[in-house]
Amino acid sequence: MPRKILWLQIVIAASIVVASMVCSFSVLASDIKIGIVNTVKILRESAPAISAQKKIEQEFLPRDEQIKKMAASVEALQKQLEQESDTLGETGRRGMERKLATISREYQRAQQQMQEDFSLRQNDERGLIVEYINKAIDNIAEAENYDLIFHLQDTVFRSERIDITEQVMKALEDK
Repeated sequence: MPRKILWLQIVIAASIVVASMVCSFSVLASDIKIGIVNTVKILRESAPAISAQKKIEQEFLPRDEQIKKMAASVEALQKQLEQESDTLGETGRRGMERKLATISREYQRAQQQMQEDFSLRQNDERGLIVEYINKAIDNIAEAENYDLIFHLQDTVFRSERIDITEQVMKALEDK
């Protein structure tokens, strides 16, 4: 019998400890201020992001035009080869095919190089914008006494009262 009483006392004591911990955690949790920022939305829709995208597109416009001209010349040569393949001799046809293959390789190489350069340039600008985002978040967190701010892209649910994305976007526009 004494073992059952001792065991019951231990269970009751443990229950009291757990209950007091839960109560104290809920008191602590009510004092914590949490915010959520959708960084992907900011990188897509904020004024600095849109401005950077337009700037990059303007930088690459001449190269894009040059590549379009190369594509047009490849098409023209391809059409010419198709139309004149019967009238050209074997040597003329091979020469034209080699020329077409050379221009096609140059076109593909130029297109790939421009895409790589474009991606690098976008990443550079995105890195700068992320720095601005982090500074804006730090300023908001300090001014409004946030304890924790998460960078989230796609969440199933988040309350509007903890989502500070629009606030960060406004801070970026004000800069």
